[in-house]
Amino acid sequence: MERHIDLPLTEEIAETLRMGDTVYLSGVVYTARDAAHERMTEQLAQGIPIPFDTKDATIYYVGPSPARPGSVIGSAGPTTAGRMDKWAPQMIALGARGMIGKGARSKEVIDAMRRYHGVYFGAIGGAGALLSKCIVKSELIAYEDLGPEAIRKLTVREFPVTVLIDCEGRNLYEEGRRDYLKSRRQG
Repeated sequence: MERHIDLPLTEEIAETLRMGDTVYLSGVVYTARDAAHERMTEQLAQGIPIPFDTKDATIYYVGPSPARPGSVIGSAGPTTAGRMDKWAPQMIALGARGMIGKGARSKEVIDAMRRYHGVYFGAIGGAGALLSKCIVKSELIAYEDLGPEAIRKLTVREFPVTVLIDCEGRNLYEEGRRDYLKSRRQG
C-alpha cells in the first residue's frame, strides 16, 4: 500500500502501517548515528536531557555530506541501522517511534518496537543525492564537534521509505525472503 504521512509518527499512525508499505514522509526527522547515540546515552545516564523531544520522533541514521552552494544539505543516504541496535531500544522506550536506515535489526530492537509500537523504515542505500532532494531544511541542533554525525533537525517533504519492520514485528527481510523462496520452489 502507498501512504503519505505527515510527521510526527503517532502511535495511531504507526499501528496502521504494514510491512512492505511504501511511505512518503513529510515533516521533521532527526539525524543521529553511532557517535550521537553514544553521547545521548551518556547524557541520559548523567540525568542530562537529550537535545530533542523523542515523543513520536523519527530518527534518520544518516551522516550527510556538506551542502554544496545553494543546497540545503549534501548527499544524505542511510547508514546501516544495526550499528545503532545497542542504543535503539532505549530511544524507542523514550518515545522515538520511527527509525530510518538500511539493513536488518536485532531481536532486542524488534522486541522494543513491538512493546512501544515503533516502525523501522528502509531508505535506499546509494541514493543519497536523490534522497537529499526531499530535504527542504536542515538545522544543526547538537554535537557540532561530531561533524557529519552531529544531530540535525531535518524537514522533509515526500521522503520515500518502505516499512521494513512494522509495530507487530513483521519483518520484510524475513517474510519477503521466505515468500520469495516459496514461490521459487512452486514455480
